[in-house]
Amino acid sequence: MENKLENEYDLIIVGAGPAGIAASVEAAILQMKKVLLLEKGDNHSTTIRKFYKDDKRVDKDYKGERIDLSGNIKFETATKGDVLDLFSECVFGNYIDAFFNTEVESIKKNGEYFEVLTTNNDKYVSKYVVVSIGKMGRPNKPDYPIPPSLNAVVNFNIYKCKENEKVLVVGGGNSAVEYAYLLGKDNDVTISYRKSEFTRPNEKNLETIKEDIDSGKVKAKLGVDIKSIADEGGKVLVNFADETSDKFDRVIYALGGVAPIDFLKKCSIDLDESGVPIIRGIHESSVDNLYIAGDILYKSGGSIAKALNAGFDIVKHVKGLIDGK
Repeated sequence: MENKLENEYDLIIVGAGPAGIAASVEAAILQMKKVLLLEKGDNHSTTIRKFYKDDKRVDKDYKGERIDLSGNIKFETATKGDVLDLFSECVFGNYIDAFFNTEVESIKKNGEYFEVLTTNNDKYVSKYVVVSIGKMGRPNKPDYPIPPSLNAVVNFNIYKCKENEKVLVVGGGNSAVEYAYLLGKDNDVTISYRKSEFTRPNEKNLETIKEDIDSGKVKAKLGVDIKSIADEGGKVLVNFADETSDKFDRVIYALGGVAPIDFLKKCSIDLDESGVPIIRGIHESSVDNLYIAGDILYKSGGSIAKALNAGFDIVKHVKGLIDGK
């Protein structure tokens, strides 16, 4: 039977670390017909590549905890290079449909389907999604310095915002216009973008921000960059490249590179007081049919073997749901 929706998959996996690789491989072995792996880096296993020294030994039994592997990936203690070779063979040897350099911006549930939207405004849909991202993401910051005294009111998300503040949102992508729209309900909001027109938001967000600007709900400072910011009595003094300045209670930078905890919140996933996703059953998040795997579930470090087992367990469970077992 053909899929009814455009870009519909049996399973979408976000993140090509050990858990994401395991989920992809196990799905291929179980002959799930349409599986998509999305990774924002230019290759799999970004954390291992970036943060492990070349001669580092990668242990299966992490911190002495013996773990028996339940899936089909035969991972044993080895060097960094051997482990990367193994995972490359797993990904490319199983002809997995993998898109690299593809960052997922949001995962939103629409009825029984998830809509997985990328920063390139591509949309993929599935009834089942696995989030297997790492903990190392960082928001992009401006080139000019941010005075330490302003750290409380210069933010990279909206979670510290209060009502009735004068707020500047900096950026021109989907996150920036969504922040401006949400904050515009209870605040005096200006959106600043270095280009004269918005070109990056998706069609719906573009329509919304234009309506908000036209109605005066959101002010716009377009076609001009920011030179610097300074602390002026606890307010953020923003100096623009056109030699104008303005003071704000708070500045929100939405320049890409969203940190994992912000991404999870944006996906409506419940977190505990430490920012760790709350899971139930077979690694299911607070959102039905949205699963979590990998080191983002642990406060300090993550076990590759545990990640591989999680990928296997989740896919086995999802395959049972698809087959009605």
